Amino acid sequence: MNKRFRLAAAVSAVALAVAACGEAPDESGDGTATGGSTGTGGTGDFTACMVSDQGGINDKSFNETSYNGLVLAQEEGIIPEPKFAESQTDADYGPNVTAMVQDDCGIIVTVGFLLADATREAAESNPEEHFAIVDYQYTDETGTPTPIDNVKPLVFNTQEAAFMAGYASAAYSKTGIVGTWGGAPIPTVTIFMDGFYDGVQYYNEQKGADVQVLGWDKATQDGQFVGDFANTGLARQISDNLISQGADVLHPVAGPLAESAAIAAQAAGNVAVVWADSDGFESAPDYGDVILTSVLKGMDQAVLAATQEAADDAFNNEPYVGTLENGGVGLAPFHDFDAEVTQETKDELSQIQEQIISGDLVVQSDAAFS
Repeated sequence: MNKRFRLAAAVSAVALAVAACGEAPDESGDGTATGGSTGTGGTGDFTACMVSDQGGINDKSFNETSYNGLVLAQEEGIIPEPKFAESQTDADYGPNVTAMVQDDCGIIVTVGFLLADATREAAESNPEEHFAIVDYQYTDETGTPTPIDNVKPLVFNTQEAAFMAGYASAAYSKTGIVGTWGGAPIPTVTIFMDGFYDGVQYYNEQKGADVQVLGWDKATQDGQFVGDFANTGLARQISDNLISQGADVLHPVAGPLAESAAIAAQAAGNVAVVWADSDGFESAPDYGDVILTSVLKGMDQAVLAATQEAADDAFNNEPYVGTLENGGVGLAPFHDFDAEVTQETKDELSQIQEQIISGDLVVQSDAAFS
Protein backbone atom coordinates (compact mmCIF):
# COMPACT_ATOMS: atom_id res chain seq x y z
CA MET A 1 0.00 0.00 0.00
CA ASN A 2 1.31 3.46 -0.86
CA LYS A 3 1.59 5.78 2.13
CA ARG A 4 1.19 9.37 0.96
CA PHE A 5 2.31 12.44 2.81
CA ARG A 6 2.14 16.08 1.73
CA LEU A 7 5.63 17.18 2.45
CA ALA A 8 8.76 18.95 1.42
CA ALA A 9 11.95 16.98 2.15
CA ALA A 10 13.30 13.42 2.24
CA VAL A 11 16.25 11.77 3.85
CA SER A 12 18.75 9.08 3.01
CA ALA A 13 20.06 6.75 5.68
CA VAL A 14 23.38 6.77 3.89
CA ALA A 15 25.38 9.92 3.34
CA LEU A 16 25.12 11.64 -0.01
CA ALA A 17 28.63 11.85 -1.40
CA VAL A 18 29.50 15.52 -1.52
CA ALA A 19 32.76 16.32 -3.20
CA ALA A 20 35.27 18.39 -1.32
CA CYS A 21 36.03 21.80 -2.70
CA GLY A 22 38.33 24.75 -2.35
CA GLU A 23 37.61 27.96 -0.53
CA ALA A 24 35.30 30.48 -2.12
CA PRO A 25 37.09 33.50 -3.52
CA ASP A 26 37.20 36.78 -1.69
CA GLU A 27 34.61 39.47 -2.23
CA SER A 28 35.49 42.67 -3.99
CA GLY A 29 34.73 45.98 -2.40
CA ASP A 30 31.71 46.86 -4.55
CA GLY A 31 29.38 44.00 -3.70
CA THR A 32 30.39 41.89 -6.68
CA ALA A 33 33.30 39.54 -6.84
CA THR A 34 35.32 37.51 -9.25
CA GLY A 35 37.19 34.29 -8.86
CA GLY A 36 39.91 35.79 -11.02
CA SER A 37 40.67 36.19 -14.71
CA THR A 38 39.07 33.85 -17.19
CA GLY A 39 42.44 32.28 -17.91
CA THR A 40 43.14 29.91 -20.77
CA GLY A 41 42.75 26.49 -19.16
CA GLY A 42 39.87 24.04 -19.37
CA THR A 43 37.89 24.50 -22.56
CA GLY A 44 39.73 27.57 -23.76
CA ASP A 45 37.59 30.67 -23.84
CA PHE A 46 34.58 29.04 -22.17
CA THR A 47 33.89 30.73 -18.83
CA ALA A 48 31.28 29.76 -16.23
CA CYS A 49 29.74 32.46 -14.07
CA MET A 50 27.45 32.58 -11.05
CA VAL A 51 25.22 35.13 -9.33
CA SER A 52 24.38 34.47 -5.66
CA ASP A 53 21.38 35.56 -3.68
CA GLN A 54 21.75 37.55 -0.45
CA GLY A 55 23.13 34.58 1.47
CA GLY A 56 26.48 35.04 -0.24
CA ILE A 57 29.06 32.64 -1.59
CA ASN A 58 30.42 31.85 1.88
CA ASP A 59 27.08 30.98 3.53
CA LYS A 60 28.17 27.41 4.47
CA SER A 61 24.96 26.23 2.84
CA PHE A 62 22.91 27.06 -0.24
CA ASN A 63 25.05 29.48 -2.26
CA GLU A 64 28.38 27.97 -1.25
CA THR A 65 27.32 24.45 -2.20
CA SER A 66 26.14 25.72 -5.59
CA TYR A 67 29.40 27.60 -6.15
CA ASN A 68 31.32 24.45 -5.29
CA GLY A 69 29.95 22.99 -8.52
CA LEU A 70 31.97 25.56 -10.46
CA VAL A 71 35.00 24.86 -8.29
CA LEU A 72 34.68 21.19 -9.17
CA ALA A 73 34.35 22.08 -12.85
CA GLN A 74 37.60 24.04 -12.62
CA GLU A 75 39.36 21.23 -10.75
CA GLU A 76 38.28 18.76 -13.45
CA GLY A 77 39.63 21.01 -16.18
CA ILE A 78 36.22 21.76 -17.68
CA ILE A 79 36.53 25.52 -17.17
CA PRO A 80 39.19 28.04 -16.19
CA GLU A 81 38.67 29.97 -12.97
CA PRO A 82 34.97 30.86 -12.64
CA LYS A 83 33.51 34.30 -12.08
CA PHE A 84 30.82 35.22 -9.62
CA ALA A 85 28.78 38.21 -8.49
CA GLU A 86 27.60 38.26 -4.90
CA SER A 87 24.27 40.00 -4.34
CA GLN A 88 23.89 42.10 -1.20
CA THR A 89 20.27 43.23 -1.72
CA ASP A 90 17.36 42.47 -4.04
CA ALA A 91 18.37 45.47 -6.11
CA ASP A 92 21.63 43.71 -7.05
CA TYR A 93 20.06 40.77 -8.86
CA GLY A 94 19.33 42.39 -12.21
CA PRO A 95 22.60 44.35 -12.45
CA ASN A 96 24.67 41.34 -11.40
CA VAL A 97 23.09 39.07 -14.01
CA THR A 98 23.53 41.77 -16.64
CA ALA A 99 27.20 42.11 -15.69
CA MET A 100 27.70 38.39 -16.24
CA VAL A 101 26.03 38.59 -19.66
CA GLN A 102 28.38 41.41 -20.60
CA ASP A 103 31.33 39.25 -19.52
CA ASP A 104 30.55 36.74 -22.30
CA CYS A 105 30.04 33.82 -19.94
CA GLY A 106 29.51 30.42 -21.53
CA ILE A 107 26.92 29.64 -18.86
CA ILE A 108 25.47 31.83 -16.12
CA VAL A 109 24.21 30.01 -13.04
CA THR A 110 21.83 31.98 -10.83
CA VAL A 111 21.19 30.73 -7.32
CA GLY A 112 17.71 30.66 -5.96
CA PHE A 113 14.06 31.59 -6.21
CA LEU A 114 14.81 35.27 -5.61
CA LEU A 115 16.75 35.50 -8.87
CA ALA A 116 13.93 34.07 -11.00
CA ASP A 117 12.69 37.38 -12.45
CA ALA A 118 16.17 38.72 -13.18
CA THR A 119 17.12 35.42 -14.84
CA ARG A 120 14.01 35.34 -17.00
CA GLU A 121 14.49 38.93 -18.14
CA ALA A 122 18.14 38.37 -19.03
CA ALA A 123 17.42 35.06 -20.78
CA GLU A 124 14.65 36.48 -22.90
CA SER A 125 16.77 39.51 -23.81
CA ASN A 126 19.80 37.35 -24.64
CA PRO A 127 18.52 34.19 -26.36
CA GLU A 128 22.03 33.08 -27.34
CA GLU A 129 23.21 33.04 -23.71
CA HIS A 130 22.89 29.86 -21.64
CA PHE A 131 21.53 29.99 -18.09
CA ALA A 132 20.91 27.52 -15.28
CA ILE A 133 18.92 28.44 -12.20
CA VAL A 134 19.22 26.57 -8.91
CA ASP A 135 16.02 25.74 -7.04
CA TYR A 136 13.51 27.21 -9.46
CA GLN A 137 11.31 26.00 -12.29
CA TYR A 138 9.18 28.42 -14.28
CA THR A 139 5.46 27.58 -14.24
CA ASP A 140 2.11 29.19 -15.02
CA GLU A 141 -0.60 29.95 -12.47
CA THR A 142 -1.75 26.31 -12.54
CA GLY A 143 1.73 25.00 -11.75
CA THR A 144 2.34 23.71 -15.27
CA PRO A 145 6.00 24.13 -16.28
CA THR A 146 6.66 26.91 -18.80
CA PRO A 147 10.19 26.20 -20.04
CA ILE A 148 12.48 28.94 -21.30
CA ASP A 149 14.61 27.71 -24.20
CA ASN A 150 17.92 28.90 -22.77
CA VAL A 151 17.35 28.29 -19.04
CA LYS A 152 17.99 24.91 -17.38
CA PRO A 153 16.24 24.45 -13.99
CA LEU A 154 18.25 22.65 -11.31
CA VAL A 155 15.65 21.55 -8.76
CA PHE A 156 15.48 19.08 -5.89
CA ASN A 157 12.79 17.03 -4.20
CA THR A 158 14.26 17.70 -0.78
CA GLN A 159 10.98 16.64 0.81
CA GLU A 160 12.20 13.08 0.45
CA ALA A 161 15.36 13.63 2.50
CA ALA A 162 13.72 15.97 5.01
CA PHE A 163 11.12 13.30 5.69
CA MET A 164 13.88 11.01 6.87
CA ALA A 165 15.42 13.81 8.92
CA GLY A 166 12.07 14.38 10.64
CA TYR A 167 11.83 10.68 11.44
CA ALA A 168 15.37 10.63 12.83
CA SER A 169 14.71 13.77 14.88
CA ALA A 170 11.56 12.33 16.40
CA ALA A 171 13.41 9.14 17.30
CA TYR A 172 16.25 11.12 18.88
CA SER A 173 14.19 13.68 20.81
CA LYS A 174 14.18 13.30 24.58
CA THR A 175 11.49 15.91 25.19
CA GLY A 176 9.06 14.74 22.53
CA ILE A 177 9.17 18.19 20.94
CA VAL A 178 11.09 19.28 17.83
CA GLY A 179 11.04 22.56 15.92
CA THR A 180 11.67 24.00 12.48
CA TRP A 181 11.75 27.52 11.06
CA GLY A 182 12.62 29.17 7.78
CA GLY A 183 14.29 32.22 6.33
CA ALA A 184 11.40 33.20 4.07
CA PRO A 185 8.08 31.50 3.18
CA ILE A 186 9.11 30.43 -0.31
CA PRO A 187 8.68 26.96 -1.87
CA THR A 188 12.34 26.00 -1.67
CA VAL A 189 12.20 26.58 2.09
CA THR A 190 8.77 25.16 2.88
CA ILE A 191 9.55 21.95 0.99
CA PHE A 192 12.08 21.11 3.73
CA MET A 193 9.62 22.02 6.47
CA ASP A 194 6.85 19.94 4.90
CA GLY A 195 9.06 16.87 4.68
CA PHE A 196 10.43 17.32 8.18
CA TYR A 197 6.89 17.66 9.57
CA ASP A 198 5.64 14.55 7.77
CA GLY A 199 8.64 12.51 8.85
CA VAL A 200 7.75 13.24 12.47
CA GLN A 201 4.12 12.28 11.84
CA TYR A 202 5.21 9.03 10.21
CA TYR A 203 7.35 8.23 13.27
CA ASN A 204 4.33 8.89 15.50
CA GLU A 205 2.18 6.60 13.35
CA GLN A 206 4.73 3.80 13.32
CA LYS A 207 5.63 4.01 17.00
CA GLY A 208 2.38 5.09 18.62
CA ALA A 209 4.19 8.22 19.79
CA ASP A 210 3.15 11.87 20.03
CA VAL A 211 6.21 13.92 19.13
CA GLN A 212 5.17 17.52 18.48
CA VAL A 213 6.47 19.82 15.74
CA LEU A 214 6.77 23.50 16.61
CA GLY A 215 7.31 26.25 14.03
CA TRP A 216 5.38 24.75 11.12
CA ASP A 217 1.84 23.58 10.41
CA LYS A 218 1.80 21.75 7.11
CA ALA A 219 -1.97 21.79 6.76
CA THR A 220 -2.21 25.58 6.97
CA GLN A 221 1.29 26.25 5.55
CA ASP A 222 1.84 28.63 8.46
CA GLY A 223 4.94 28.81 10.59
CA GLN A 224 7.94 30.65 11.95
CA PHE A 225 9.96 32.74 9.47
CA VAL A 226 12.62 35.38 9.78
CA GLY A 227 11.42 37.12 6.63
CA ASP A 228 14.85 37.17 5.01
CA PHE A 229 18.22 35.41 5.15
CA ALA A 230 20.16 38.13 6.94
CA ASN A 231 18.54 38.97 10.29
CA THR A 232 20.69 36.97 12.71
CA GLY A 233 19.08 38.57 15.75
CA LEU A 234 15.57 37.43 14.84
CA ALA A 235 16.88 34.00 13.82
CA ARG A 236 18.43 33.60 17.26
CA GLN A 237 15.24 34.82 18.93
CA ILE A 238 13.08 32.29 17.07
CA SER A 239 15.52 29.51 17.94
CA ASP A 240 15.58 30.47 21.61
CA ASN A 241 11.78 30.66 21.70
CA LEU A 242 11.40 27.16 20.28
CA ILE A 243 13.96 25.83 22.76
CA SER A 244 12.11 27.53 25.63
CA GLN A 245 8.97 25.67 24.52
CA GLY A 246 10.78 22.35 24.89
CA ALA A 247 12.20 21.67 21.44
CA ASP A 248 15.45 19.71 21.69
CA VAL A 249 15.96 19.37 17.92
CA LEU A 250 15.86 22.36 15.56
CA HIS A 251 15.74 22.26 11.76
CA PRO A 252 16.51 25.78 10.44
CA VAL A 253 16.00 26.22 6.70
CA ALA A 254 17.62 29.59 6.17
CA GLY A 255 21.05 29.39 4.58
CA PRO A 256 23.57 31.35 6.67
CA LEU A 257 21.02 31.95 9.44
CA ALA A 258 21.32 28.30 10.45
CA GLU A 259 24.34 29.43 12.46
CA SER A 260 21.99 31.32 14.78
CA ALA A 261 20.16 28.08 15.57
CA ALA A 262 23.46 26.29 16.14
CA ILE A 263 24.65 29.03 18.52
CA ALA A 264 21.36 28.78 20.42
CA ALA A 265 21.73 25.00 20.61
CA GLN A 266 25.26 25.27 21.95
CA ALA A 267 24.11 27.76 24.57
CA ALA A 268 21.25 25.49 25.64
CA GLY A 269 23.58 22.50 25.97
CA ASN A 270 20.97 19.83 25.29
CA VAL A 271 19.68 20.73 21.83
CA ALA A 272 20.65 19.30 18.43
CA VAL A 273 20.39 20.84 14.97
CA VAL A 274 19.48 19.39 11.58
CA TRP A 275 21.39 21.44 8.98
CA ALA A 276 20.09 22.10 5.45
CA ASP A 277 21.66 21.91 1.98
CA SER A 278 25.22 20.91 2.90
CA ASP A 279 26.67 18.58 5.52
CA GLY A 280 26.90 21.12 8.33
CA PHE A 281 29.39 18.99 10.24
CA GLU A 282 31.82 19.58 7.36
CA SER A 283 30.78 23.04 6.14
CA ALA A 284 30.29 24.60 9.59
CA PRO A 285 32.72 22.66 11.81
CA ASP A 286 32.44 25.15 14.69
CA TYR A 287 28.98 23.71 15.31
CA GLY A 288 29.71 20.05 14.68
CA ASP A 289 29.06 19.20 18.32
CA VAL A 290 25.35 20.08 17.95
CA ILE A 291 24.66 18.87 14.39
CA LEU A 292 22.61 15.68 14.53
CA THR A 293 22.54 15.29 10.75
CA SER A 294 21.92 17.33 7.59
CA VAL A 295 19.44 17.30 4.72
CA LEU A 296 21.66 17.30 1.65
CA LYS A 297 21.03 18.80 -1.77
CA GLY A 298 23.57 17.90 -4.44
CA MET A 299 23.59 21.39 -5.90
CA ASP A 300 27.31 21.16 -6.57
CA GLN A 301 26.86 18.07 -8.72
CA ALA A 302 23.90 19.59 -10.57
CA VAL A 303 25.87 22.77 -11.32
CA LEU A 304 28.86 20.68 -12.40
CA ALA A 305 26.70 18.64 -14.79
CA ALA A 306 25.05 21.73 -16.32
CA THR A 307 28.46 23.37 -16.77
CA GLN A 308 29.86 20.26 -18.44
CA GLU A 309 26.93 20.18 -20.87
CA ALA A 310 27.36 23.83 -21.80
CA ALA A 311 31.13 23.47 -22.19
CA ASP A 312 30.58 20.46 -24.46
CA ASP A 313 28.15 22.47 -26.59
CA ALA A 314 25.39 20.12 -25.41
CA PHE A 315 23.32 22.58 -23.37
CA ASN A 316 19.63 21.72 -23.00
CA ASN A 317 16.78 23.16 -20.95
CA GLU A 318 15.56 19.85 -19.55
CA PRO A 319 15.19 20.21 -15.77
CA TYR A 320 17.56 18.36 -13.48
CA VAL A 321 15.45 16.97 -10.61
CA GLY A 322 17.45 15.68 -7.64
CA THR A 323 15.88 12.76 -5.75
CA LEU A 324 16.86 10.02 -3.35
CA GLU A 325 16.91 7.62 -6.29
CA ASN A 326 19.48 9.56 -8.33
CA GLY A 327 21.48 10.74 -5.31
CA GLY A 328 20.47 14.38 -5.77
CA VAL A 329 19.24 14.57 -2.17
CA GLY A 330 20.13 12.56 0.91
CA LEU A 331 20.76 12.38 4.63
CA ALA A 332 24.23 13.10 6.00
CA PRO A 333 25.95 10.84 8.55
CA PHE A 334 25.21 11.35 12.23
CA HIS A 335 28.88 12.05 12.91
CA ASP A 336 29.33 12.84 16.65
CA PHE A 337 25.76 11.71 17.34
CA ASP A 338 26.21 8.29 15.74
CA ALA A 339 26.34 6.45 19.06
CA GLU A 340 23.17 8.24 20.22
CA VAL A 341 21.11 7.03 17.26
CA THR A 342 20.03 3.44 17.76
CA GLN A 343 20.70 0.72 15.23
CA GLU A 344 16.94 0.19 15.11
CA THR A 345 16.44 3.77 13.95
CA LYS A 346 19.24 3.46 11.38
CA ASP A 347 17.67 0.27 10.00
CA GLU A 348 14.27 1.96 9.83
CA LEU A 349 15.77 4.90 7.94
CA SER A 350 17.34 2.50 5.43
CA GLN A 351 13.96 0.87 4.95
CA ILE A 352 12.25 4.23 4.53
CA GLN A 353 14.79 5.22 1.89
CA GLU A 354 14.16 2.00 -0.02
CA GLN A 355 10.39 2.50 0.18
CA ILE A 356 10.63 6.06 -1.12
CA ILE A 357 12.86 5.02 -4.01
CA SER A 358 10.57 2.11 -4.93
CA GLY A 359 7.46 4.29 -4.74
CA ASP A 360 5.91 2.31 -1.90
CA LEU A 361 6.19 5.40 0.29
CA VAL A 362 5.30 8.60 -1.55
CA VAL A 363 6.45 11.86 0.00
CA GLN A 364 4.43 14.76 -1.36
CA SER A 365 4.59 18.52 -1.20
CA ASP A 366 3.00 21.36 -3.11
CA ALA A 367 6.57 22.54 -3.67
CA ALA A 368 7.82 19.23 -5.09
CA PHE A 369 8.96 18.81 -8.70
CA SER A 370 7.89 16.17 -11.18
